[in-house]
Amino acid sequence: MSTLGHSKNLNTEKPVLVTGATGYVAGRLIPLLLASGYRVRTMGRSLEKMAGRPWGGHPRVEPVRGDIMDVASLKGAVKGCGTIYYLVHSMISRKGRYRHADRIGAKNMARAAAAENADHIIYLGGLGDITHKNISRHLVSRNEVGEILKQGSVPVTVLRAAMILGSGSASFEILRYLVERLPVMVTPRWVTMHTQPIAITNVLGYLKGCLAHPEARGNTFDIGGPDIITYRDLFHLFAASAGLPRPRLIPIPILTPRLSALWINLVTPVPAAIARPLTEGLSLPTLCTENSITRIIPQQLIDCPTAIQRALAPIREQGIDPCKTDPATLPYPESPHCGDAAYSGGTILQWGVRAQAKGKPPDLETIFGRIDQRNGHHARLRMIQRIWDRIVNGPAKSRKKEKPSDFWQVLNVEPPSGLWLKDMTQMPGKALLEIGISRPDRNRSQVTIVYRFFPRGLLGIAYGYLLYPFHHHLLAHLLNDIVKAANLELLSSPERFTANETMS
Repeated sequence: MSTLGHSKNLNTEKPVLVTGATGYVAGRLIPLLLASGYRVRTMGRSLEKMAGRPWGGHPRVEPVRGDIMDVASLKGAVKGCGTIYYLVHSMISRKGRYRHADRIGAKNMARAAAAENADHIIYLGGLGDITHKNISRHLVSRNEVGEILKQGSVPVTVLRAAMILGSGSASFEILRYLVERLPVMVTPRWVTMHTQPIAITNVLGYLKGCLAHPEARGNTFDIGGPDIITYRDLFHLFAASAGLPRPRLIPIPILTPRLSALWINLVTPVPAAIARPLTEGLSLPTLCTENSITRIIPQQLIDCPTAIQRALAPIREQGIDPCKTDPATLPYPESPHCGDAAYSGGTILQWGVRAQAKGKPPDLETIFGRIDQRNGHHARLRMIQRIWDRIVNGPAKSRKKEKPSDFWQVLNVEPPSGLWLKDMTQMPGKALLEIGISRPDRNRSQVTIVYRFFPRGLLGIAYGYLLYPFHHHLLAHLLNDIVKAANLELLSSPERFTANETMS
């Protein structure tokens, strides 16, 4: 029996308040609640960020601005709501002072919930024995928040989880980057520590299930997946799932959690304000000590290999933009979603050029066919790709000529202004070419090209950076070819734009 479908006897009279609405867990929980028929009030410090999410304009979503440090704003957010999901953390906003801020925030929420007669608070905390000698400040803080919330008059359900498996989860992203970037790792003692990870699908199942099961109120539950595994085995499992070489781990017992946190901060793009507290919590077992929630809210628990495979689903490599896609149509909660942190989803290298042109362009797919048949820029780009093909496959195989249709595969067409192509040549990663034309006014067009490379492992990253200067030069030539093939008049030279900018 799964909790992910429509629940029976839904109390949809009162809206459900989801705090931290633009965060990792909340961003996936909100579409699930909407699909189940609930009205959802979303709380965050930025109405603009919430409006930019795919669920931002849903008719049953009511966004409100709120801050856990401001009791008045919390009372306004809570007013009229039945259940409150407390999914706020201050690690980023308050950095080293997050523990103090989280205590104040929990007290404020307990007061606001009581003042506005809320029915229930559901809190997602961290798993770990707070009496353990290696307990971290982060896990102590997570436990304190739950205890402070429970001191209020509103019933509280506390769910305690270890590592959450899914693209966008900070702990999962640390795992991803370590394996992708370090074929050889100097490891501390914590790599042999046992943990009980849980897939984000199951976390959401328990969070939503607590709404329909009153017997969960007022209780604390440990939630975990079906596997108990060491971090060493997680490294190996991720490498196998991602098609990467198994990393060689060299144990160094004197490497303390604080030193390993600094080392992780150097290797991964996960902000130090997040990476350091999480890493310091790896030195103690994070295992479920009871499993009573599995009887109250039964669901199929997802094992580690399946969760990792889902997290590695090639969403972006297939030309799918999660921010332009209904969350309900994305394959799994473990896959990338709109609003995930900038460091989520692994390394993506991007190069972009754009230019202004005079005139109205024809259909882009027709333009691409003409360029391909002309054997212009594509021959130059194919030459670079064949250099790599020659290294990997040897001279004999690389001498086999490729047809133009084999070089690029059309993934998506949005007539007349968008074309997404997949590079089919041999390389240590996957590449997409995105060509777009927008019309700022009746007499002008803007031609934009973005080349995105998704490297596979350290070798793929080195390959991408090695060709960085060449791609900018070649994309400029391709843009010129497109303008000529479209019978447009170039008004400005192709200019580069940064990877953080969009095609619009």
